[in-house]
Amino acid sequence: MDVEDIKEYLAPELRIFESKFRSFMKSDVFLLDTIIQYILHTKGKQIRPFFVFLSHKLITNEILESGYKAASFIELLHTATLVHDDVVDEATTRRSFLSINAIWKNKIAVLTGDYLLSKGLLLSVEGKEYGLLKIVSEAVQEMSEGELLQLQHYKNYNLSEEIYTTIIRKKTAALIGSCCAAGAAAAGAGAEQVTAFKEMGIKIGLAFQIKDDLLDFSSSTITGKDTGATLKDKKTTLPLIYTLQKLPYLQKRALTQLIKKKNPTAEDYQKVLTTMKENKGFEYATAQMNNYIQDVKAYIYTLPYSITREYFIGLLNFVIQREK
Repeated sequence: MDVEDIKEYLAPELRIFESKFRSFMKSDVFLLDTIIQYILHTKGKQIRPFFVFLSHKLITNEILESGYKAASFIELLHTATLVHDDVVDEATTRRSFLSINAIWKNKIAVLTGDYLLSKGLLLSVEGKEYGLLKIVSEAVQEMSEGELLQLQHYKNYNLSEEIYTTIIRKKTAALIGSCCAAGAAAAGAGAEQVTAFKEMGIKIGLAFQIKDDLLDFSSSTITGKDTGATLKDKKTTLPLIYTLQKLPYLQKRALTQLIKKKNPTAEDYQKVLTTMKENKGFEYATAQMNNYIQDVKAYIYTLPYSITREYFIGLLNFVIQREK
């Protein structure tokens, strides 16, 4: 089962979602509506609505109106954070397309992100979806804290695995946690089950980010990424953290100096890559990723059998097997 199979399974719900989402985003301001149409044209796989809808259907098979609002609110939030992130990172592209700030400049990009976030807030308030508002607001707080914590530890090559996990839990996993929690809550799940779904989503998010870490060191022909991007960006990710913790002092210092180079070469990158392979950095990160997913599967299999449950398992497998 691949992501296209899951997309086909959710096709009726996704068609309704697309229509509602477009109407929620619409603006009477021509410039803003032009930007929104561009965003809709360049959007990715929309993995987050998959998690919302599958979580919802694990509780009740029919997607309720609150389920569509939950998916729309989260997608509005996610899109707003991506627009803001591109401004902060001074990024000029996203998914091979020019970023909003690259085309319309920073001020317009920030205001667009603010508009999308406010639309999400209004969507939840107008529908009196206060439980949903709480779930997603908590995710916004966590994501902001995660971004700031990451900036605080930028170029920290003594970063512990514990701090790294806290960063990715807040920065990435909180949003997927909110997807699963919101999907369950919108279907009428009780507080205890909503919390369990949130924790499940957080573990999925942790695995998702570790997979991204591993893809950063994969072939660019597969991922479309610069294979030395992590080294050039001075990122400290799990495979590197594990490697640095294993190395004796002098080797650790030498590797750190190599990473700190202003303009690392392809040869420098290969030296770092070889050291990480020799010290099983990639094996360790892969094992941690798989552990998170196995924990989630163990919980999923405690739920009653349904075709949705099998598709949820398929989505978990996609998270760790994807090549981009």
